[in-house]
Amino acid sequence: MAVSKYVSKTKYIEHNQQVVFDYLSNFENLGAYLNSGLLEKIASKIPQVTITDFESDRDSCRFKVTGMGLAKIRITDRVPFKTIKVQSEGGLPIGFTFWIQLMPETTFQTKMRLTLHADMSVMIKMMMGERLEEGLNQLAETLATLPYK
Repeated sequence: MAVSKYVSKTKYIEHNQQVVFDYLSNFENLGAYLNSGLLEKIASKIPQVTITDFESDRDSCRFKVTGMGLAKIRITDRVPFKTIKVQSEGGLPIGFTFWIQLMPETTFQTKMRLTLHADMSVMIKMMMGERLEEGLNQLAETLATLPYK
């Protein structure tokens, strides 16, 4: 197993950095949004992957991924208004840690970038490496368009 690093494109969110941080650092917000139709949108773009049975609380979420089983992720660290660190907790053929990095661009605009460290075998990397990068950029795009409140 080897750790591979992937970095998303920088995205801009038309909200204050604190608002974005507060929203993203609580998985309950994500759960409400995912269960309102986002899972179907993801499934239409990546038909090989279906995510079902999504459940979340403030610090963690779990869901089933077609062909892989139950996946769990947990927020392990929050640096107010700057960084949210998330780690996988088994259930998938790869282990990963990713960071959501936030920086103020203006008073009402935030720059966001995701960094993923994935621990996977060489074979899985050959099969999934490009898709992981695509998926990370798609996740960044999705997070940039959430209904921040």
